[in-house]
Amino acid sequence: MGKSETAGRRRDWLALAVLVLPVLLVSVDVTVLGFALPAISEDLRPSAVQQLWFVDVYSLVLGGLLVLMGTLGDRFGRRTVLLWGAAAFGGASVLASIAPSAGFLVAARALLGIGGATLMPSTLALIRGIFTEPARRRVAIAVWAAAFSGGMGLGPVLGGWLLEHFRWGSVFLINVPVMLVLLLVGPFVLPELRDPAPGRFDVLSALLSLAAAVPVIYGIKQFAEHGADRVAVLSVVAGTLVGVWFVRRQRALPNPMLDLALFRDGTFAASVLTETLGVFALVGSLFLVPQYLQLVLGLPALVAALWLLPATAASIVGSLGAVRLARRMPVRRLIAGGLFLAALGFAALAGVGVHAGLVLLIVAMTFVEFGESLSATLTSDLIVSAAAPERAGAAAAISETAYELGAALGTAVLGSVAAAVYRAGIPAEAGEIARETLGGATTTAAGMPSPHREILLETAKQAFVNGFRVSAIAGAVLLAATALLAFVLLRFRGGSPPAASSAARWSARRTSS
Repeated sequence: MGKSETAGRRRDWLALAVLVLPVLLVSVDVTVLGFALPAISEDLRPSAVQQLWFVDVYSLVLGGLLVLMGTLGDRFGRRTVLLWGAAAFGGASVLASIAPSAGFLVAARALLGIGGATLMPSTLALIRGIFTEPARRRVAIAVWAAAFSGGMGLGPVLGGWLLEHFRWGSVFLINVPVMLVLLLVGPFVLPELRDPAPGRFDVLSALLSLAAAVPVIYGIKQFAEHGADRVAVLSVVAGTLVGVWFVRRQRALPNPMLDLALFRDGTFAASVLTETLGVFALVGSLFLVPQYLQLVLGLPALVAALWLLPATAASIVGSLGAVRLARRMPVRRLIAGGLFLAALGFAALAGVGVHAGLVLLIVAMTFVEFGESLSATLTSDLIVSAAAPERAGAAAAISETAYELGAALGTAVLGSVAAAVYRAGIPAEAGEIARETLGGATTTAAGMPSPHREILLETAKQAFVNGFRVSAIAGAVLLAATALLAFVLLRFRGGSPPAASSAARWSARRTSS
């Protein structure tokens, strides 16, 4: 290996270190806001609707813009889109930290969603272009996935510590110095990668992609919060109809915004489906875990977050271990095996109880996180590897959209199942507030005399655990079925699917740029 090649490899790994920064922050941002909501509510005094929008507007905007931002990266340059997104994310973080009103914070969170939509697909697409060798690319994607997993686990711990020492705005300000590093260093270590022949940009397709994604995600969230009401149904139907229009237009255009030919690749289509179903089961059941730890077992929020760190560590090990395991075993067996291991963890979660279950939950979550991260790392690699390098932005956007859609669907469907089981276990005389959530039952019980208070709390906790168990069993069945599906559909035997275009030719273009 010559000196120039060695220097190039070092530059590639330095670029990866820079690309990990925004991924880490976006994943932290997913979980940290929940810890800040009580302090924000006390300071800004939002309405119930505004408080919901603090959380929902970010995911709505981000999910709606992923495909558009991915294709813009292919067209105008992924480094350019990434750096503009980093500037928007940092600026929006400052605005959110000093928000004087609830409406102002909602607008700032929307801007954060715009910035976030550029970061995830751009980083994954840049990795696809920088690491042209399959073995090195898999290592890079494993590091990328481990950073995301680590950020998800770090968010609650970091948020709890910041809120103990600083104002709630600090949970947003932590984004600023990291984004400044990205903006200062990125232009020097990240190559500019783009589609050399993108064709004409279709504005209508961009608008249709947004008009399809946002109503569907919003309708799913409405379903999770209020059931199948008119708003939820109409939103999903309207978004689906616009989505059909979007697909038909892409098929008719000579240079479509989203290349639907990607889905003709069996590996690509199967990987996207596997990722969506895996996230559906994972997120749909796991949003109940913090509530179990805090409301059933009575752990403080920060202590509950610390107890989940072993599972976070297992997730990081699963992502990084995928690389070594993929050298010795067929990828489809690893993906199926990881999902099946996660299914076993979910099955074990069905054994938790009202007064005991902490150790069982931590062990089960360790299995779940290890198996799911192993599978997700390899499916992400397959998705971006199946696309031509010049279309990596669109492929990465599809991967991230699959994650967002799976998460929203999982929360809505499995969350609704758990809520229905909970509601059925609470007597009507306890009142509507107590029958809605375990938190509502806790509030209702606080105003009741003994022994009625203790009876209601015990009944509500048991009802919640019953719903948790049903959700866990449903997640286990779905993950086991997804494991079988992945094993059947991912038929290639090698370490990676063949590249869709010449890696050497793309590498030459990258070097010359």
